[in-house]
Amino acid sequence: VKELDEITGKRLYIEEMDDQLVVSLAIMYNDIEITYSHPSDQHLHYDTKTKEIIRVHRDREGEQAIRFRVFESKILEDTPGLFYAPFEEALDWLFDGLPALARDGFDILGEENLVKFKVKRAKANFDVNISSETDWFDIEMNLEFDGVPVTLEELKKALRKNKKFVKLRDGSIARLPEKLIEKFNYILNFGKVDDDNVRFDNHHLTFIDRLLADADSKQMDTTSQEKIKKLESFDTINDYAIPDNFQGTLRDYQKAGFDWMNFLKEFSFGGILADDMGLGKTIQALILLQNEINKAPKSNNLIVAPTSVIYNWVSELEKFTPTIKYLVHYGTRRSKDIRRLKRYPLIVTTYGHMRRDIKFLKDIHFHYAILDESQNIKNPTSETSKAVRLLDAGNRLALTGTPVENNTMDLWSQFAFINPGLLGEQIFFKENFMRPIEKEQNVQVAASLKRLIYPFILRRTKEDVAKELPEKVENVVYSPMFEEQQRLYNKWRDSYRQSLEEEINSKGLNKSKFKVLEGLTRLRQIACHPELVDSRFVESVGKYEALIEMVEEIISENHKVLIFSQFVKMLQIMRRHLDGNNIPYSYLDGTTKDRRKPVDEFQNNDNIKIFLISLKAGGTGLNLTAADYVIHYDPWWNPAVEMQATDRAYRIGQTRRVFAYKLISKDSVEEKIVKLQTKKRALVDSLITTEDAFFKSLSKKDILELFE
Repeated sequence: VKELDEITGKRLYIEEMDDQLVVSLAIMYNDIEITYSHPSDQHLHYDTKTKEIIRVHRDREGEQAIRFRVFESKILEDTPGLFYAPFEEALDWLFDGLPALARDGFDILGEENLVKFKVKRAKANFDVNISSETDWFDIEMNLEFDGVPVTLEELKKALRKNKKFVKLRDGSIARLPEKLIEKFNYILNFGKVDDDNVRFDNHHLTFIDRLLADADSKQMDTTSQEKIKKLESFDTINDYAIPDNFQGTLRDYQKAGFDWMNFLKEFSFGGILADDMGLGKTIQALILLQNEINKAPKSNNLIVAPTSVIYNWVSELEKFTPTIKYLVHYGTRRSKDIRRLKRYPLIVTTYGHMRRDIKFLKDIHFHYAILDESQNIKNPTSETSKAVRLLDAGNRLALTGTPVENNTMDLWSQFAFINPGLLGEQIFFKENFMRPIEKEQNVQVAASLKRLIYPFILRRTKEDVAKELPEKVENVVYSPMFEEQQRLYNKWRDSYRQSLEEEINSKGLNKSKFKVLEGLTRLRQIACHPELVDSRFVESVGKYEALIEMVEEIISENHKVLIFSQFVKMLQIMRRHLDGNNIPYSYLDGTTKDRRKPVDEFQNNDNIKIFLISLKAGGTGLNLTAADYVIHYDPWWNPAVEMQATDRAYRIGQTRRVFAYKLISKDSVEEKIVKLQTKKRALVDSLITTEDAFFKSLSKKDILELFE
């Protein structure tokens, strides 16, 4: 009897049973094979050639180590020496575990008989051919493993199910390379698949071209090459001529914005102009519209803005582009006759009216549709967002200082308007961009998203263009009074006008002064917020809505703001909003005992970006250079007082440009005072202006006009 006790080999037998892979282990002692699961420690074998009886003393310790090595290759064990794996896990094992075991000296038997589990381990070969037409481009993709191709349909099926394995034309299975999965996912979700071609809008060209950098072979026609060269030449955008009938002077960065918007138009791309608040997004949009209306006077264009700033657009239109014939589509008497609307090259409306009138607005073809404060459509499921996406527009622009307020879905919603399809379907965007960026802090995905949207967003901060700005920029913002506010204002205005006319006629202007001031104060309070005269008032207020939007934008851009009001009760209303939204702020009015504390907090605490100040308490003696925005909520006829207040921020030690805003309720006594100031400019400009002096300069006609 010949004795054997040394292991000389190890074998794995592979077969498939239904949707499982079954693997059994056998150990070799010279030419004698013993199944690992055989229970006996000794094995007798008769060699027919040598006529010998061979006794094998099994090396249980050595066999156990071999069995453990198989188990380590990430396959499940049913009984000792018998292994199995369900479909997906089996494929992973066939690609990773089995080749590693083969390298370790295991003999593999039966793999060639596999059908469902037939795998192709060859390296992927990825070739692309890009060809262009005017408004789109095609990619012909060829992905092969050892010469065996994958159809686009199979590739799409695998990616849709989030699988990394793909079926080849010969029925075998290949594993997609990790670095290509994300790229294919983007390509197939952004494009329209047609046989072996994927078609894309031009706005995807530079992004897709970068995605394809890893292709083994890339062919590109001349048109595509020229497009890419032009699209990537943002530093050398053409210089476009400023229209002669534009009434204003553009700063260099504003001219660059105008050129950029024209550049986008060449490719029919939409864009987001996302400059900081105060840098003149409105002016840049208006010069573009003036240029386009000059070229196509019969075209229709649309501006959609929040109600609170709709009349600010009107003011800027009349100032910079007085030749543009426009219609303000606003209020209960607005026309719903498409033929009438089409007579105007420019229609200015609100988000609310656009949403309510989308049934007929969608039937007008707009040359340009421009959304102001486009964060208003940040919620993609809102009725407003759905409505703007129904607009028929050849060119689309969005203006906002805060393109992302809450999360990356804000971006998707705005891009779904300006460049539909650029960021894929909403569910795809949520899974492939929003979740990895926000929940996993995936910097690579964030970089991909940035690369995708980069050409279509232009953002300049105050710091970027500081050299071009004057030391102090002053702006007037007009907001309409909302319905209930207007009704209350009209009631009080009519009442005062009647009684004042009688009193002035009987007592004279000078002796009626207190009655006049009482009436003006009451109307000013209603223009600010009707709650100042009626604590039960709960409706929305135009100017107050504008203030809240401005403040949100300022603090989201990481700036600090001083807000002045002459009415302490108005400051209390603002406090209520800030407290309700957990927004930190400093506060100062005449009752504040320790004035230094709120000043120090505002100046030195980065978290406090808002300072509410009563005009009388804060007009002098404060140094608030941490602020670079100043808002006068209720400007009055003594500009010297406002100037002193603004100079709390604009003084020695201030290193940034200061933006000062006056908020005016449209068609109110506030607007009339601004017009009177212009009319009596010589008096206003004199350094000794006082309220008394100003009042004495007013005639009976002036006074009564204030109450019209």
